[in-house]
Amino acid sequence: MVSLAMINDATNAIRVRYSGTPAIGIILGTGLGALAECIKVDLSIPYEDIPHFPVSTVESHTGRLLIGTLQDKPVMVMQGRFHQYEGYSLQQITLPVRVFKMLGVRTLIVSNACGGMNPLYRRGDIMLIDDHINFLGDNPLIGPNLDELGPRFPDMSEPYSQRLLSMAEESALELGIKVHRGVYVAVTGPNLETRAEYRFLRALGADVVGMSTVPECIVARHMDMDVLGLSIITDQCFPDSLHPVSLEHVLEAAAIAEPKMTSLVTHIVSKVS
Repeated sequence: MVSLAMINDATNAIRVRYSGTPAIGIILGTGLGALAECIKVDLSIPYEDIPHFPVSTVESHTGRLLIGTLQDKPVMVMQGRFHQYEGYSLQQITLPVRVFKMLGVRTLIVSNACGGMNPLYRRGDIMLIDDHINFLGDNPLIGPNLDELGPRFPDMSEPYSQRLLSMAEESALELGIKVHRGVYVAVTGPNLETRAEYRFLRALGADVVGMSTVPECIVARHMDMDVLGLSIITDQCFPDSLHPVSLEHVLEAAAIAEPKMTSLVTHIVSKVS
């Protein structure tokens, strides 16, 4: 169970090194760490140096908190995230989002790599998350509510900010980047899905499937933060033509799409007030 004292411990450990107020928090998913190269980094803190922070165990997740500026906006960036399949609770996974809020972040941008189930999507495409389905079998808000941070029953009628989605679509149009807009379903992993599971998830209304993002969004909305979610489709999950997928395959697709994602996020950040 994550307590307010644990959140304060982590916040204070960062605050003694950084006195500013970040406007935007960014979480970089699998294979999407190159955005860090666009940031003017003032401070880099390994996760293990922050009290109660989990440690990334997945390849391509560097495991550092970067603080600096992007497009002259103060940002705080997680270069690597955590997942339920690593053995962490959803409260542990979302502790950094709590800390972001305590440090002043009002806008959270979350990225991920995912499998595309919508037949109109192709490997390397980018999808803006319009809504999500929580299929993790858990919720980061279970347990005593942290009343200081948010309500017992937070509203989720707009989990992803329509204002930020419009801003992202405008940025994509200006940059000439094709984007989709759809529904993300989160599952536990770490195995990929069977043909029957892909059919089931698609029938539920999901366009893509992944193993992250939803817990972070729930906690951010609990604290009244605006959320923008972006997914890179790293494999096509069509049950009737399914092929084996490896991590190398996922990272290869993420690397192909990464320049587009980096340009898009950078452009969006420039527009956030």
